[in-house]
Amino acid sequence: MTSEKGSQVDRSIEEVESDGAQHSNSEGTANQALQGPKPKRKHFFSPLDHTYADAVHRDAQMVEYTAEEELYIGNAHVIPAFNENFGIVDNNKWTIVLSIFYVGYCLLEIPANVLQRHIGANRFFFLSLTFWGLASLSIVYAKGYPGLLVLRVLMGIGEAGYYAGMIYYLSFWYKRQVTEIDVRFKSLHLTFQISLCMTGTLPGAIGGLLAFGLVRAHTSVLQGWQFLFLIEAIPTLIMATMILLFLPSFPFSATFITPRERAIAQARLNRDHKPQSHGGMTGMAAFKAILSDLNAWLFMLIYASFNVGVATISYFLPTLIKGLGFSSINAQGMTVAPYAVGWFLVFIQAWHSDRTRDRGWHIMVSCTISFIGYVILATSAEKSVGASYFALFLVVGGNYSLFPLVMSWAANAFSPTSKRGVGTAFIVSISNCVSIASPQVYFDPSDSYRKAHWLSAGCLLLSFLAAFILRTRLTLLNKRNREKIAALSQDERKQLENKEGAEIWDNDPRYVFMT
Repeated sequence: MTSEKGSQVDRSIEEVESDGAQHSNSEGTANQALQGPKPKRKHFFSPLDHTYADAVHRDAQMVEYTAEEELYIGNAHVIPAFNENFGIVDNNKWTIVLSIFYVGYCLLEIPANVLQRHIGANRFFFLSLTFWGLASLSIVYAKGYPGLLVLRVLMGIGEAGYYAGMIYYLSFWYKRQVTEIDVRFKSLHLTFQISLCMTGTLPGAIGGLLAFGLVRAHTSVLQGWQFLFLIEAIPTLIMATMILLFLPSFPFSATFITPRERAIAQARLNRDHKPQSHGGMTGMAAFKAILSDLNAWLFMLIYASFNVGVATISYFLPTLIKGLGFSSINAQGMTVAPYAVGWFLVFIQAWHSDRTRDRGWHIMVSCTISFIGYVILATSAEKSVGASYFALFLVVGGNYSLFPLVMSWAANAFSPTSKRGVGTAFIVSISNCVSIASPQVYFDPSDSYRKAHWLSAGCLLLSFLAAFILRTRLTLLNKRNREKIAALSQDERKQLENKEGAEIWDNDPRYVFMT
């Protein structure tokens, strides 16, 4: 009797798990490619078999479900032994070290996102992190200024595509906009997830703590600054292996959820923006579409402007604190507090932005916070240590909270998926071309970097204005699209609504831009 009840329970569980996953669970001859725990590949660089994605997308149309269901390099610069090892005798040599990192970064950002869509996220991030980790590890044993420059270029190549690629990857898992049901069930969305994955404030705080402790370390083989890069490289290489083994390339290839859950995950996204893992617009067509899209250039202007501050404060924060009269070791420790407070601002902005379904005003608020910080630094340098140190809290929090806001907004503004991938990479790539020159802003320490602070404040003001213009433009585009839909006849509306399966492109009157 007990065994009969147990078997009934087992059958009911199987029925629930398979409900809405008929295509993924199909055992017919035509679907033999779907058998097995995960899609097969011919070789490392071959794409996943799209029949898996097609099956999950078909299930997603049928399923019914309920709602219930870079930081150490800046720390190292204030350590004399590091400067001696690499022959960094003045600030000009240091700014060149910072700038050269972005060369490979800019050149390979867009090709990297195209490669990620082709081979899948786990293989792409494995290659990226491994390359970056080995370059960082090599710094431990390198000597001389030319060697440091070469390794910085290689680190930039390794990091190319990682940031934009992570945003692109998250767009396959999380919705663009928050609904009332999402608020009720505390569902997390794209901006908040980007803030969790990509904020530089928490690593900055951890980096400051590690630097504060490790600079005192010394053995017969390694000095304190070498431990910094060793601690940076080894976890990166370990994480690369973990990502290769356990990170699913796309939701349809995830083995830690059931076929039904895969269908639900896809159906949930299909209600929002229908991300496509294969097919559709080619990479070159997407690139041409981005170049002709004014929105992309406005996003680039926003990102490039605030990134002038980010590309400098992350490297110069220990230097600026040391300039307030603190020792090199204490300067390391005092970087922790600005990053910790900035970490809270990043999450508050991301959380509130998702809940209010707004991006533009939140970006303008963060620009204002950072702008005020730079003005205080420019006017209080050498006058008030307390005011200058407080200003660093505003600069760090304001600058870093802009990352998830701007990039999630950009991910919401481009469609189809291939255009979104190229678009986010385009913004980061072109903006980081500006970053090549950004460290040169802090060229003159003789005036406590006053000119640099004023230049950074001006860039934040430009970012504010670009965000205001973009928000106004997208609001007008939404209004125009509503008027187009209203002007359609009943038959034309039915024809438009019957277009199922394909993504809604951003030039379609049904597409709604987040503002």
